[in-house]
Amino acid sequence: MSSSHGQESAGRACAWPEFDVRRFGAVGDGRSLATAAINQALLAAEAAGGGTVVVPAGDYLCHSIQLRSHVTLHLGAGATLIAADPPSPGEAGGYDAPEEGPVNLYQDFGHSRFRNSLIWGEHLDGVTIEGPGCIYGRGLSRGNGRKAMPVGVVGPQPPGHLPDVLEADGPVPSEGEPVTSGPFGYPHPSDTLPRGVGNKAIALRECRRVLVRDVTILHGGHFAVLATGCDHVTLDHLLIDTNRDGIDIDGCANVRISRCSVNSPWDDAICVKTSFGLGHLRPVEAVTISDCFVSGFVEGTLLDGTRRPEVRHRGGPIGRIKLGTEGSGGFRTIAISNCVFDSCRGLALEQVDGAGLEQVVVTNLTMRQVMNAPIFIRLGGRLRAPGAETPGRAGRIAISQVCAHLAVPDHGIFIAGLAGHPVTDVHLDGIQIFACGGAPASTVNREVAEMVRDYPEPYLFGPLPAWGLYVRHAARIRVRNLSLHGDRPDPRPAVHLEDVDASDVTGLRVSGDAGVARWTLIQVRGLRVRDSDGWTDEGPPVP
Repeated sequence: MSSSHGQESAGRACAWPEFDVRRFGAVGDGRSLATAAINQALLAAEAAGGGTVVVPAGDYLCHSIQLRSHVTLHLGAGATLIAADPPSPGEAGGYDAPEEGPVNLYQDFGHSRFRNSLIWGEHLDGVTIEGPGCIYGRGLSRGNGRKAMPVGVVGPQPPGHLPDVLEADGPVPSEGEPVTSGPFGYPHPSDTLPRGVGNKAIALRECRRVLVRDVTILHGGHFAVLATGCDHVTLDHLLIDTNRDGIDIDGCANVRISRCSVNSPWDDAICVKTSFGLGHLRPVEAVTISDCFVSGFVEGTLLDGTRRPEVRHRGGPIGRIKLGTEGSGGFRTIAISNCVFDSCRGLALEQVDGAGLEQVVVTNLTMRQVMNAPIFIRLGGRLRAPGAETPGRAGRIAISQVCAHLAVPDHGIFIAGLAGHPVTDVHLDGIQIFACGGAPASTVNREVAEMVRDYPEPYLFGPLPAWGLYVRHAARIRVRNLSLHGDRPDPRPAVHLEDVDASDVTGLRVSGDAGVARWTLIQVRGLRVRDSDGWTDEGPPVP
């Protein structure tokens, strides 16, 4: 064991025995497969009753690594696990085969299978992956095809939304998706990967007491970190710069995500969801997300420090924090605080699969270069879950102290339920929206489709007929101290309320070149407004 590694070991003060993967045959030259050696070290640590498997400095080319209970996988300083290329079609070897399971009718293949990953574990207790080393998913698939393009390389994409461009008169996607198999389009033939192909950097299924910390993940495939049906999960101080999802928490309980930086231009950065991937429904609950940074820069440029923004697809980079889209088991008791969004989409809280989304508290967010609605709350009726027949619930949500700067013109705050199924009991307090403004005249009085069964994405609704606050099919919405500022003239009103009951607005201020303080009210009942621009004590909005 080298002196440098000895110093590192002393710093960790490990109480368990250590197993250096070089003793089991790993070379770390970036050319020789180290899969067998690392797996043997993990088995030896498990046989010893627990321990730490140490991967010292070097480049270790691997296929699937299977974690073990009571074992820590320690990636030392200068150590990189590199996902090897899958074998050619028809050849043996490669990543572990996806496990047998129920037909995935309600979610994609990536959510339903776990073993076809670079690092995976299931039914484990007390498992840790720690840095300061790196995981590089060079040979992983994004979920379609045997291997993703290199870091930062993407295929041709349709035009996206730049901050000074509004595709208001362009085509709006039609409702629904083409169905190729089951009632929701799954299993989809292009979504299913063959034996030997890997699509996730880290996948954990039904594990307890999980800790992942201090690790850097580059180019993580379909998911950089996927935890499904796990309890007592801590993800701390991770740096993830990836080509699809960053962190996905699916049907887990007691989860702590903190001090993580996640760049994911092509999918969500941190996503909390609850799918049918385990073959049964399970809520996600008791989750905190705090002190995190999320972004949609070009892949690789968060890691190298250049942080290069570039819009390559419609709707702009993603890279946000989201609850949803999969929501079949329901969301409850979730807190998000002290997070920064940069060059990505805004906060999204979505329940479209028939369960509930309740008791969510969000505070202290700052956003810059927001590519769509800074705050999006959606209750829909996609109902992609077994037995789901009616829309669920979205309510008891409190969002406070949010500052969003350079928000694209299409959307401000966007809250939308369904007729007969309102979003309820949402409190917004201390929010500042600095919008780019500049929407064309064609957006005034634009009719917004209900999109009952569609994918709940703000840009699919097209530009809204209000630039600051749009609320439809809602009740008991309380807005306090909302500041709306527009950088360029915008012909739309600042506020649009439609089919809204028993709600309050206090302290609304509108300023800037887009400072149109007009209101649109359609089927609004029991509204109380105080100390707000565009409103008089007599009641009706000022024309």
